[in-house]
Amino acid sequence: MCRFVLYIGQSLPLDLLITKPTHSLITQSYRATERREPLNGDGFGVAWYVPEIGPEPALFRATTPAWSNANLRQLARVTRSHCVMAHVRAATPPLPVVELNCHPFVHGRLALMHNGYIPHFSQLRRRLQNELSDEGYQLVQGSTDSEHILAMFVDRLALLTAAERTDATEALALALQRTIFDLQQLLHDRHIDHAPRLNIAVTDGHSAVVSRYCGDEPAKADSLYWHEGKRYVCEEGECRMVEPDSAHSAVIIASEPLSKDPGWDKVPANHIVIVRPDRQVAVRALSPPH
Repeated sequence: MCRFVLYIGQSLPLDLLITKPTHSLITQSYRATERREPLNGDGFGVAWYVPEIGPEPALFRATTPAWSNANLRQLARVTRSHCVMAHVRAATPPLPVVELNCHPFVHGRLALMHNGYIPHFSQLRRRLQNELSDEGYQLVQGSTDSEHILAMFVDRLALLTAAERTDATEALALALQRTIFDLQQLLHDRHIDHAPRLNIAVTDGHSAVVSRYCGDEPAKADSLYWHEGKRYVCEEGECRMVEPDSAHSAVIIASEPLSKDPGWDKVPANHIVIVRPDRQVAVRALSPPH
């Protein structure tokens, strides 16, 4: 499976997430410790927000392994953002390694990345596409199950009632929850018994929601952690969260801890992590929405 990291907090250089920590995302691209195969070399991507320029995220993706891409290292060294998504890919056979299939995927202000898979996606793909709106269908440019998840999410977000949209963060959480359980229902309808593995991260640049889901096989859920505190820093070769017990102003959610800094907590299986614009964090059990 893939590895990813999401950060929301005070603006920081991207290399504090991508290259500097002892277990940075680049390190995880060739030496992941919490998946059976340590390599995630089928491309990478980074999405980041610069609100003083515009509300939509910038996006840099490539099919080369993250560990060998000099452009990524140089970009990370000089680019700052308060909201960052970064992903290293391990492609699910037989999906091709092309740029369109690299995460994150973006639509307007939204950015989404995924670690996991939809079982027997080739059997489910046409049924899933038939249920998409025209807008959702047009979003899919590549061949991954993950980009179809984005299309489903955009459709469900658009269908929320005015009352459900009152709280923008809760709207993201509700749309993601409905996406997950609608996928589960599609699998059930096709008599596919294997549980989907859906570690999905979505942000609009202000809030974020991230799931760790594996249906009725929670023991098989892919790893996911969160860390919160005042500010994430790397000094003298050591990365840590400063003043973790103070008012929360920085949150990191990652497939694997980036460092040995205490304070990394494992997200329970079949739960969702909700990060508000003030960086308050809630961890909530996923349950079928009404």
